[in-house]
Amino acid sequence: MKLFEYRAKQLMEKYGIPIPRGVLAKSPADISGAEYPVAVKAQVLVGGRGKAGGIKFASTTDEARARSKEILSMTIKGEKVKSVLLEERLDVKRELYLSFVMDRSSRSILMMASADGGVEIENVPHERISMVQVPPFGYSQFMGRILKSTFGLGDDQGKQADALARSLYSMFVAEDCELAEINPLVVTSSGKVIAADSKITINDDSLFRHPEFSEDIDDLTPLEQRAKEEDIAFVQLDGNIGVIANGAGLTMATLDILTLNGGKAGVFLDLGGTDDPRKVTKALALMKDARPAVIFLNIFGGITKCDTVASGVKDAVETVGIDIPIVARIRGVNDDIAREILKGIGIESSTDLIEAARKAVRAAVS
Repeated sequence: MKLFEYRAKQLMEKYGIPIPRGVLAKSPADISGAEYPVAVKAQVLVGGRGKAGGIKFASTTDEARARSKEILSMTIKGEKVKSVLLEERLDVKRELYLSFVMDRSSRSILMMASADGGVEIENVPHERISMVQVPPFGYSQFMGRILKSTFGLGDDQGKQADALARSLYSMFVAEDCELAEINPLVVTSSGKVIAADSKITINDDSLFRHPEFSEDIDDLTPLEQRAKEEDIAFVQLDGNIGVIANGAGLTMATLDILTLNGGKAGVFLDLGGTDDPRKVTKALALMKDARPAVIFLNIFGGITKCDTVASGVKDAVETVGIDIPIVARIRGVNDDIAREILKGIGIESSTDLIEAARKAVRAAVS
């Protein structure tokens, strides 16, 4: 479960992490108590709000109300903006990156840090990112030294960054996080180290331990709510390729192969182990409403038979009216039948994953 920025910062403040002063408003009339100048920030659970115009600046209450009205009328990547965070505008000297994330390959928590903050971490050269596995006994002094070196900080700011990272790690563990990211982590002109923006994802399976998040569960986008009701794993990202696959491992591998070939997923749906063509039809309907540039269907048939998926795709094309190009890679049980079904509705399929991924990337940029 993703937390809105204002909720993420409330959680950080609970653990003593320095954050900017801010107030939440759900309408322009709600604005009070802000300390100007401020950044007016759309509260949405999707990325790219800055590029979409979801962050504006104001120096007075009247300006803040005007900017809030503009932002509250927006829909960003299919998500209606329902609230804004009015946050003190920091005097920024440097922007850094810091996060803790679950690293399933090593079965450990991974600390990631970079001196190149304020941009998507995926766009930072690998050699500019320090990645350190947290020891089994927890955050250690040597990690603080790595942070100081990575960030190029003096003693005072280095100690602040170390203390902040230690608190962020404590929060990560205690709150059952999958991701705790600060981007940017700001060094102000006065020498303070502050979490200027934040992303926190809580493990869904731990929510029974955190009843305080019950109000956040209801704050889903319309597409997320539909996916939840239809028992479909649905995640919105920042790219323009829609991915439908079956099984978490294959889905993640699909995202990786797209990235390696210059593409970027915007939405992915995991069909899991279904053998119900109606679920496939619902997944295609969700994908249509998410509006990617192309849909990449990657199926390895086992429990989920290839012809079942193809039948669901055929039904979606004929009844829902899918007007987005579909690139298909089908392999496994009954894949010959599946390819014939797809061919009948004008979709050529491949058995080669790399070939199909490259075709999807080309289609996304054409």
